[in-house]
Amino acid sequence: MKTPQRLAPRNGILRLSLVALVSTAALLAACGDKKEKGASQTAAKVNKNEVTVHQINFVLQQQRNIRPEQADAASKQILERLIDQELALQKADDLKIDRDPRVVQQLEAAKREIIARAYLEKVGEAAPKPTPEEIKKYYDEKPALFKERRIYSIQEIAIEAKPEQVATLREKLTASKNINEFVEFLKANEFKFSGNQAVRAAEQLPLQSLDAFAKMTDGQAMMNQAANGVQVVVLAGSRSQPVAEEQARPAIEQFLLNERKRKLIEDDIKAMRGAAKIEYVGKFGEGAPGAAPAAPAATATPAAAPAASGALNAADINKGMGLK
Repeated sequence: MKTPQRLAPRNGILRLSLVALVSTAALLAACGDKKEKGASQTAAKVNKNEVTVHQINFVLQQQRNIRPEQADAASKQILERLIDQELALQKADDLKIDRDPRVVQQLEAAKREIIARAYLEKVGEAAPKPTPEEIKKYYDEKPALFKERRIYSIQEIAIEAKPEQVATLREKLTASKNINEFVEFLKANEFKFSGNQAVRAAEQLPLQSLDAFAKMTDGQAMMNQAANGVQVVVLAGSRSQPVAEEQARPAIEQFLLNERKRKLIEDDIKAMRGAAKIEYVGKFGEGAPGAAPAAPAATATPAAAPAASGALNAADINKGMGLK
């Protein structure tokens, strides 16, 4: 079997409290909207308290892939959940659950997370949008993602192996006429392994691995280092499905903008760490890093993704390009 070159390698109370915290923040922010003064913003009254339209809209905005014609039905479902939540909050208030040390700690942690995230988002807002020329340049430089885009049928085999066994596995994979022969070898030698099959579009593959996939022919396999051994990826088949520049433009623009935001945020955190006095204490002072640990390098093996479709959107391309 031909193998291309190896690639470099809680609880319910908390949930209710967090939603209440965020919903309250949204309500307070909405109170300043002069445009909606005079209009009733009450969606339901629950005993002495109210569930507002602002709360519903805030939750609705967090929902993805809701079409305009689905908004009314979704709003009604959200309202029912908010009523249940309000009833639970009222009971929790009667029981003074908000004074529980664990709840106080969880609320404080949520507050820190929300405020810190808001600051970083504000830093990212300074990122300039990419120009049409930059978008075209990226399109032209990534043929495997656009002009020569393919849909890949992939077989994955995760193998538990010791470091000294990797060379033998690699040699056997290369020498095997097909993947079935290699699997029989694993069984005969009592290797523990698991298999998986998936259909993935080019944008659903890790960006750093895409060029290698694009060069593979049907039936080829690659072996990548994994945490407990190795992972074999076999290209069972593929078909061409190119994407025109006009269709790809919104996804490229969003990706490039996100990359610029990420870079601004990384630089800002680096600058803040450089200017701050950070002292590690006790056991944390032993071998303490001078800066934040780098994110682990992505492996060449694709992460799980849904079956490929003919459409190309910003969410897919962001996942494939390593964005959250």
